[in-house]
Amino acid sequence: MEWSSKSASRAYLDTLQLCENKKRQYGNWRVQNPGSNEFVSALAAGMKAKVMVEVTYCVSLYTIALAVAARQTGGRMVCMIPESLLDESKEVIINSGLEDQVEFRTEDPSKLLSYYENIDFFLVDCKDENYTNLLKLVDLNLKRSIVVAKNMLCDKKGLRWHLREKYERLEVRYINHPLGNDMGVTCICMNDDRNKRSGVKVDCGKKRRKSSWIAKFDEESGEEHIYRVPQVD
Repeated sequence: MEWSSKSASRAYLDTLQLCENKKRQYGNWRVQNPGSNEFVSALAAGMKAKVMVEVTYCVSLYTIALAVAARQTGGRMVCMIPESLLDESKEVIINSGLEDQVEFRTEDPSKLLSYYENIDFFLVDCKDENYTNLLKLVDLNLKRSIVVAKNMLCDKKGLRWHLREKYERLEVRYINHPLGNDMGVTCICMNDDRNKRSGVKVDCGKKRRKSSWIAKFDEESGEEHIYRVPQVD
């Protein structure tokens, strides 16, 4: 997976600022696992995702995180939500200055997904009872893509099990609960040596590694950015 540390760092910092502003404005606004928003944004931006899709019940800090990543990569972020929440969701995104990055869709996600091909980053809320079917319908970029599932506590099988059924001939790597037991991150990639050249330290073998911290120095700003890479199964 080609990796841009600069894009990841910038997305991380922009997301951190926007999310903190949102929390100050509205209190503990739709709080999730601490640091998860910045992690998602840095991950999407670092891998240079161009097509990002989120299926959710309502706009959250994750939506803002992906929109920030789309702004960084020049990509496209599609948010599929219920029609009853469209006006409220648009207001949140407009107030965050991200209206040019987000395309809202209110139709049935199981019918909409067929219109989006080679998705680089897919985020789905497991509270939707139909999410396992959505995982079968989503058209992922087979060269490299990432799937994030939130609210996974109700799923005993896990995200990787559902994706392996469809992508059994590809490398499916699961980051084991990097930011809490209700969140899962799975990487889909071609089974070749390109991942060894990635800026992300991942291990596709059976040996487990502890989380590591990577420091990157930004020559333009003179700042050093530090972010965590969790252990991988």
